[in-house]
Amino acid sequence: MTTSTNSPSPASGRGVGERANLRFILKHPAHLIAFGFGTGLSPKAPGTVGTLLGLPLFWLIAWAAHDLPNQIALLIAAFLVGIWACGRTGRALGVPDHGGIVWDEIAAFALVLVFTPASWLWTGIAFALFRLFDIVKPWPIRQFDARLKNGFGVMFDDLLAAGYTIAVIKGLTWLV
Repeated sequence: MTTSTNSPSPASGRGVGERANLRFILKHPAHLIAFGFGTGLSPKAPGTVGTLLGLPLFWLIAWAAHDLPNQIALLIAAFLVGIWACGRTGRALGVPDHGGIVWDEIAAFALVLVFTPASWLWTGIAFALFRLFDIVKPWPIRQFDARLKNGFGVMFDDLLAAGYTIAVIKGLTWLV
């Protein structure tokens, strides 16, 4: 006997929308962006796999903008693109915050890296903390995640997780 769960796999589309697959993400630039250029199609832990793309986004931003204000401006642009891409993709799938939508993790982790000391150890700590806060969703992240069901909501809960991560990283760097 098999049992079913209510949790869709990243590739399943729950609701009235389309099914998430390679054909779907190639249909529209918003879908490609929202699915992290395909990383959101990972059958296991798409949010974690997508978060890894925050590294090359951060490297690109650091290369393009050498000062903090311009890096923040580029991250705001990434956030705004994410509101559009995640919102449009969620509507197409019929699931506002589909598990395969990972641009929110990508952009938020890039923000974390702007405030993380430049070493693989600190990057690993930041990655683990960000995933922890994104998965556990401490107050008020869980409340916003439950109430905001649109592109802004998808992006906002990860922005809050990034804020928690940055606060802990700054506290840790102060201690050592």
